[in-house]
Amino acid sequence: MQSISNPSFKTLTTADPSHHHRRRCRNYSLRVLSDLRPSLAGGIGNCRSDFRSSCAILSSKVFLSQQQQDSSSSSSDSAGDSSSASSAAAAAAVNGHVSLDLVPVPVPDQSLLPKPLTIADLSPAPMHGSCLRVAYQGVPGAYSEAAAGKAYPNCEAIPCDQFEVAFQAVELWIADRAVLPVENSLGGSIHRNYDLLLRHRLHIVGEVQLPVHHCLLALPGVRKEHLTRVISHPQALAQCELTLTKLGLNVAREAVDDTAGAAEFVAANNLRDTAAIASARAADLYGMQVLADGIQDDSSNVTRFVMLAREPIIPRTDRPFKTSIVFAHDREGTSVLFKVLSAFAFRNISLTKIESRPHRNRPIRLVDDANVGTAKHFEYMFYVDFEASMAEVRAQNALSEIQEFTSFLRVLGSYPMDMTPWAPSRCD
Repeated sequence: MQSISNPSFKTLTTADPSHHHRRRCRNYSLRVLSDLRPSLAGGIGNCRSDFRSSCAILSSKVFLSQQQQDSSSSSSDSAGDSSSASSAAAAAAVNGHVSLDLVPVPVPDQSLLPKPLTIADLSPAPMHGSCLRVAYQGVPGAYSEAAAGKAYPNCEAIPCDQFEVAFQAVELWIADRAVLPVENSLGGSIHRNYDLLLRHRLHIVGEVQLPVHHCLLALPGVRKEHLTRVISHPQALAQCELTLTKLGLNVAREAVDDTAGAAEFVAANNLRDTAAIASARAADLYGMQVLADGIQDDSSNVTRFVMLAREPIIPRTDRPFKTSIVFAHDREGTSVLFKVLSAFAFRNISLTKIESRPHRNRPIRLVDDANVGTAKHFEYMFYVDFEASMAEVRAQNALSEIQEFTSFLRVLGSYPMDMTPWAPSRCD
């Protein structure tokens, strides 16, 4: 057997004066070994590593027993104290540990360990209106945030700095829904979002109409005669042009990205010569005072928002539905648009909106006629909203007929109409 080289140990011989003491230790070792036999027979000593572990345990017990006996026999003199210290050092030399723990196992911090997945991590998105993550364009206090709260009560509203970011938030599963404006009763269509509807593959799953109530906001203590400019969204400035003139505010108008962002900008920069047109909620959020309430020129100022999702909803017939489509044609003449309108009129389907937008991929079409020469015509995409559900046979037949003489047809969504009553905005 290979000897262990350790300066703390002495080679044991029969001529050692403490030979009788070593015999007692040997006898104790035999007793410990007899105690370990049942466990060894159970399979612990089947490999070399298990055998070495058992020997280490045996050696630790032998030296601890020697330490206890030496300390009890030599407690009356200083020689016994030095012998006890040397025994303790010898015991500490066994595997480098004082205790019987051969391999120290560190206890990890439970808070730093990764948590296992639960069924909640693998579950689908929540149902309609239940803790949904809804993206909107603007900052807190914007009208889009109010529309998101009306469409999905108790939702988690996620502000986005641009309309396209809201689309991407839904596509990348950062948000479950997006609520974006598409038209206003005074300012007309928001063309940017119509172009994004065609570019992205989201589906319209609902609509919500929100009355717009504009307020003139300024920092606390600022009076109207001290103002030199008014900032807000371009449509908000246009919707309040007459009222601002009546208030005697012949000041500069400056357009920014959104209404609530204008209020935030004035408050963050402490602009005491600038007012913002925004909602009353924006005044509460950013600590501003309302100089004038209800400054929109028309009290029937309503913005229509659409709710977007990754998957379409199943159309129904038990409640009023609206369907939005977009199509294009590459044939000459104006009869194609007439045929499309006739397909709806023949089936008594009412159209609520028709909007044309230039075809981005093919903005111009060349026509070569021998009689009139070469002419250039603009190519258009047509957006149509009609009051019918795709679950109805008449709507299916209308789209089947339209598909025959159009080069492109896509259903943007078939969704419930917003039938909630609303009251006109308060006047000043």
